[in-house]
Amino acid sequence: MDLDAYRRSADSFTTELMREYYRHYAGLQDSFEIEPIYARHAGLFTRDAVHALRELDTRMAGDGNGDARRRARMLLDFAVEGYVGESTKAIEEELAHAEAALTIEVGDGRIGFREAPVVQANTPDPDRRAEIERALLKATDEQLGSHHRERVERQHACATELGWASYADMCAHCKNIDLNALSAQTAAFAQASAASYPRVLEPELRRTLGIGVTELRRADLPRFFRAAEQDRHFPSASLTGSFAETMRGLGIEVAAQTGVTFDVESRPNKSPRAFCAPVRVPGEVYLVVAPVGGRDDYATLFHEGGHTEHAANVDPALPFEFRRLGDNSISETYAFLLQHLVEDPEWLSRRLGVADASELVAHAKAKRLVYLRRYAGKIAYELELHGTGGDRWSALAHRYSELLGAALQIEWPTETFLADVDEGFYCACYLRAWALETHLRSYLHERFGPSWFASPEAGEVLRGLWRDGQRLDAEELLGELTGERLDFGAVLEDLGLGEGVAPT
Repeated sequence: MDLDAYRRSADSFTTELMREYYRHYAGLQDSFEIEPIYARHAGLFTRDAVHALRELDTRMAGDGNGDARRRARMLLDFAVEGYVGESTKAIEEELAHAEAALTIEVGDGRIGFREAPVVQANTPDPDRRAEIERALLKATDEQLGSHHRERVERQHACATELGWASYADMCAHCKNIDLNALSAQTAAFAQASAASYPRVLEPELRRTLGIGVTELRRADLPRFFRAAEQDRHFPSASLTGSFAETMRGLGIEVAAQTGVTFDVESRPNKSPRAFCAPVRVPGEVYLVVAPVGGRDDYATLFHEGGHTEHAANVDPALPFEFRRLGDNSISETYAFLLQHLVEDPEWLSRRLGVADASELVAHAKAKRLVYLRRYAGKIAYELELHGTGGDRWSALAHRYSELLGAALQIEWPTETFLADVDEGFYCACYLRAWALETHLRSYLHERFGPSWFASPEAGEVLRGLWRDGQRLDAEELLGELTGERLDFGAVLEDLGLGEGVAPT
């Protein structure tokens, strides 16, 4: 294999694909033509390419944690993801078309399947939320279930075709993550936080929904996360300005950044959610925003802003793998770091003039704990789903309900057991990012104080980390920064729930 040619083609492929994604979801074009892009780069994702890169990865195994070893593993992961993507592309298109066309009956009217969770989040009536939930679950099971099952079956078949015992084994190898160890650590986190969970959640449910933990249903969670009563603290007029001012405090002038476009124009088909589109890393990065006001806008903008700043500050001299591939826990860490400011009392006071942020902080803590416990349940379930075994669909649906229900201490449905799954174990990236962000934020706080976000010196530290792209994985980055190990005990402590989780 000509590795240099492969890298050039892979770099071109990711650029073309991301540009198409940006133009479609920014409302600049109605079409979303990815088939020709894959066709132009057909040689990237063949079985022969995967086998050649796996042989390279094996040869590099003796290089320890050297950059040659890292690059080989990243290329293998890229090729495997593409191989699976090619194999499931038709299923994904069918699923997307089915979802887009699907409507559900609620009361005396119908709403779009994709629109329904948004309606649910903005519905104060708990009975109507429950009605929407029932309709969503019915449609997921009856209209979309076969698509989800076919996709998972094809993913499993791909792993076997490529020579791995299971999809889980394939992902663990290619992403260089010990998924079982991570699941054990997050299970310990869930166990250590189980007794405190109702105590943390109860007052926020009362304040937000007027119900207690024993009355909580899954249908109520979108409304709880939405926290519409907080919107008064987050004016739409201050949204983009607050981000620019925060970056200025870190010594970064967003408007003057080369290759960064802040896309705030209104367009009919523009995505209502902010997103980052790193077309070329660095050199052509878009932060796309369609602000409508409210806390969610701020959280989403700052999250995507973290991705944007990371991509915009990557050293252009880095090889393709470190600029575009690697452990996505790293970029997610920077996204969560900036997103966390939206619940930081010091930032809320300095940037939005919130005198008493105690209720905002308490709600954010409860929401964060729900997400952490939910994802601890998800990774345990996905390891069972993607492990070895035969036709176990009924048993897996039961295990999904059991594990997620135990994690959140509420009744959990079975119908979404295949729909509620992150491809490529992306749930592991989120979990590792939440842990790494806690360590990184603590480091910045200790070095630069509670207003670290207003310190150009802190900004220089971040730019130094951003320049390295995703060369290191989460454990390596933390080890180089502080000498610590990735530890969910730090997350427990950050939530004020004490210690009790040993690092992996």
